[in-house]
Amino acid sequence: MQKLKIGVLASGSGSNLQAIIDEATAGTLPAEVVMVISDKADAYALARADAAGITTAWVNPKDFASREEYDAKIVKLLHLAEADTVALAGYLRIVTPVLLNAFPGRVLNIHPALLPAFPGLHAQRQAWEYGVKVAGCTVHFVDEGLDSGPIILQAPVPVLEDDDAGTLAARILEQEHIIYPLALKLLAEGKLMVEGRRVRIAD
Repeated sequence: MQKLKIGVLASGSGSNLQAIIDEATAGTLPAEVVMVISDKADAYALARADAAGITTAWVNPKDFASREEYDAKIVKLLHLAEADTVALAGYLRIVTPVLLNAFPGRVLNIHPALLPAFPGLHAQRQAWEYGVKVAGCTVHFVDEGLDSGPIILQAPVPVLEDDDAGTLAARILEQEHIIYPLALKLLAEGKLMVEGRRVRIAD
């Protein structure tokens, strides 16, 4: 088993980051979060990381001429922190091959829908407005597309008759906090094998 050194990219509140930190601290996830980077100066994820004693960085996209130059800066910071795995946690930017090639097969994302349904922003609202009976969340490997990489784990969340987009999103988030650390644990244990679009999980 490999103890992961995780660099987390986040744009918002960082609740999935907190779930990863908590599981790592408890010893149930063989990992250490070595750095948290945000494209938003006021992202609460940075405050969560500071509280946990984790190195943080705000990298302003406006300071770079292209997405590739931006990701090159991210890669440099992650390498300095000795990260070997990247977890996107509410990160609102599409990453480029510059990042993916620096961490081949080691970039994961959590998405609040049962992919391939409802990719992109506001997936919970998309699902609720569409009228689905079952929503959920997905952990997947990241590729160059929009929420299109091979799926690792999914958790279904029933849509209740009295749900609105907000209550549905809250229940989906509870499942995100469970399956994201679990997917990272499976990666650390060497149990994930990608065969085309299929991710096989070893016993």
